[in-house]
Amino acid sequence: MKEQNHPNVIKIRNAHVHNLKHIDVDIPLNKIVGIAGVSGSGKSSLALGVLYAEGSRRYLDALSTYTRRRMTQAPRAQVDEVLHIPAALALHQRPGVPGIRSTFGTGSELLNTLRLIFSRLANHCCPYGHYLEPTLDVAAGKELCCPVCGTHFLAPSAEELSFNSQGACQTCGGTGFVRKVDEASLVPDESLTIDEGAVLPWKTLMWSLMTDVCREMGVRTDVPFQELTKEEKEIVYHGPAEKKHIFYKAKNTNQSGELDFTYFNAVYTVENALSKVKDEKGMKRVERFLKEDVCPDCGGTRLSKRARLPKLCGITLADACKMSLSELVEWVNHVPDALPEEMRLMAENICESFQMVAKRLMDLGLGYLSLDRAASTLSTGERQRMQLARAVRNRTTGVLYVLDEPSIGLHPSNIVGLTDVMHDLIADGNSVILVDHDKQILSEADWLVEMGPKAGADGGRIIAQGTIPEIEANPDSQIGTFLKEMHPIYRKKASEQEMFSLGTIHLSTDAIHTVKPLEADIPKGRLTVVTGVSGSGKTTLILESLIPALESMINGTKLPSHVKNITAEDIEQVKLIDAAPIGINVRSTVATYANVHDELRKVYAKLPDAKEAGYKAGDFSYNTGKLRCPTCDGTGSISLDVQFLPDVEVPCPDCHGSRYNRDAGNIKRKTKSGELYSLPELMDMDVQQALRACEDMKKICSRLQIIKDLGLGYLTLGEATPNLSGGEAQRLKLASEMERKQDASVFVFDEPTIGLHPLDVQTLLKVFDRLVSKGATVIVIEHDLDVIRNADYIIDMGPGGGEAGGRIIAKGTPEEIASDRGSITGKYLR
Repeated sequence: MKEQNHPNVIKIRNAHVHNLKHIDVDIPLNKIVGIAGVSGSGKSSLALGVLYAEGSRRYLDALSTYTRRRMTQAPRAQVDEVLHIPAALALHQRPGVPGIRSTFGTGSELLNTLRLIFSRLANHCCPYGHYLEPTLDVAAGKELCCPVCGTHFLAPSAEELSFNSQGACQTCGGTGFVRKVDEASLVPDESLTIDEGAVLPWKTLMWSLMTDVCREMGVRTDVPFQELTKEEKEIVYHGPAEKKHIFYKAKNTNQSGELDFTYFNAVYTVENALSKVKDEKGMKRVERFLKEDVCPDCGGTRLSKRARLPKLCGITLADACKMSLSELVEWVNHVPDALPEEMRLMAENICESFQMVAKRLMDLGLGYLSLDRAASTLSTGERQRMQLARAVRNRTTGVLYVLDEPSIGLHPSNIVGLTDVMHDLIADGNSVILVDHDKQILSEADWLVEMGPKAGADGGRIIAQGTIPEIEANPDSQIGTFLKEMHPIYRKKASEQEMFSLGTIHLSTDAIHTVKPLEADIPKGRLTVVTGVSGSGKTTLILESLIPALESMINGTKLPSHVKNITAEDIEQVKLIDAAPIGINVRSTVATYANVHDELRKVYAKLPDAKEAGYKAGDFSYNTGKLRCPTCDGTGSISLDVQFLPDVEVPCPDCHGSRYNRDAGNIKRKTKSGELYSLPELMDMDVQQALRACEDMKKICSRLQIIKDLGLGYLTLGEATPNLSGGEAQRLKLASEMERKQDASVFVFDEPTIGLHPLDVQTLLKVFDRLVSKGATVIVIEHDLDVIRNADYIIDMGPGGGEAGGRIIAKGTPEEIASDRGSITGKYLR
């Protein structure tokens, strides 16, 4: 038999996607290949823009035209040649936040199999409450006959056990909760009179003349609310919808008149407004007066009464969903043996299907989650690992897996499970592309390709490639020194004695999810890092407890139900700076977001040529101005519909991506150094170039300097903000905050090192230092050891995840945490 030579590399020739500089590179097959580099260096362009785009596109090209028309397809990559590329799957950096109907069970697809287990194998209940023994008749689609009462009935199908379809509780619609008017929020300040606006819904959701109608209902509106009688308060909250004749006088004019008006009590005012909500903006106005209660009918299980009836080994589907995954795996193991002999083969097949999916999730450290956990409450890392387990559960071979920042949300101890999964994929004959910055996970790579040397136009080249020892020894490598040895980035930290000298934020909570009741102290005016393994309760403590509690305190509204108390003197604002993309508007650019574009439009509108042509500042807007390009409507690109092939996005043929028409190019401004630039030319510059061109414009210069100081000097002014990476978006959101005094502010960062090279982490720490120097309290949820080492104060959650966590196990300086033998984070700091 003739010996075959199998290709062992993917050959990429002349790749020029985004900022890639016409690169040639060979990517080894059947290996873990790491792609490293600073933010914006071209890592994702190579991994997702070339390897994934071509791998997925060529696979889809093999499908029929009919099928392809119904699928989202990747466009053809800008590359001359890609040889020997397998079919590709990508796991993206930030999985979307799921809706209210999604749970860990639905997202991992474990619930599908569990519903099948209960549908086919359970003891089913007849309409008169008698339970039958498990039988093969269910799987055969036969009617069941109750041996007690003789009633014939059909067992519920797997679909009829789903809270997303026929098995949904009618009261809550399968969401597990109901929204009710929170009466405590209707009159937040009882020292006010009704005339002074004590009844808040009448002030914000209803005409102000409801106060006049209330007076006609017999309620005194000129005395403090707290002095009203019980009967008067009852009329305010629940009074009948009676029609009253009122005399009214408009506040801002001398107009007055008489009319008949129906009384809307405070509760009905909110209910009426809620029934008319059409969008998110409307919902925001109403939701301050609402509270979410567990559904009284289904008890939060989301399931209808019928879906809660089948029992297997003594428990219902709702009971099974409440178990942690590790408990549930143990329970499913014993199901086949508990069934009649003739049912065991079918039971083993169904249960094996469940265990295969569950094993991957357990390997990735998610055994502490229960299937009924709302997916919206999962951390980014938990959602990504759920996505990873879904993608790798089938033991396929010959697939190219592109993992974009899989270390997101992973404590150093959790990364071990992830590397085991990657090695399993390689053992099955697959290839793994790993885009990451985490030193621990990159050190697992068989081969490393490093992009750089800088970001944007100064990146897009391969500066080093080879095995880990070769990279460590390569003087051109920027990651090599970090792989070889730890480089702690030191900032001046507060001493133990002065830690709380600027004040304390104290939070007291009851239990929620798997987090136990907590008492947490956070030092004001310091950098506090919250640490702990995945699922230990960091997100619940900060995002679900501290932030809403501070917001309630600032706004004077009711605290979240699980928060007992919050004290934070002189705190006036709390800001969550996360890595979510900035806007979805394609016209949002770095310049518009940083309030630079508005200033530039004013400057250009004052130029003699602009005045002569009759242009105002608004005309220079590429949203609505008359100088925007009419072909692309100011977006800079047009989408070409090529029927059953993917849409092709191309730069606008008229404005070439500048977003402006030709007339805008004729209005030029002379810089301090004598050069002439039009506004479209300025928008095409990066921040560093624009700083030189705008040096005589103080306000614009100071805003651009802040962006440069945030490490984003390589971004062009006209770059669309939805295209920025998570780390870039996070830092740009801070641009408007950096110059103000911030003693009354709390800034919360949710995993800010996402997408950041160790060199970028140094820049980030300088940003934190600058905020702290302005008086801000900075709180960071983080796994990166360099950030943790540089904290003033650490709150370490754990010791494990889920039920095994949810407590504060250590608190103090990094040195104190390192010496604590009960802290897993301390072990890695040591």
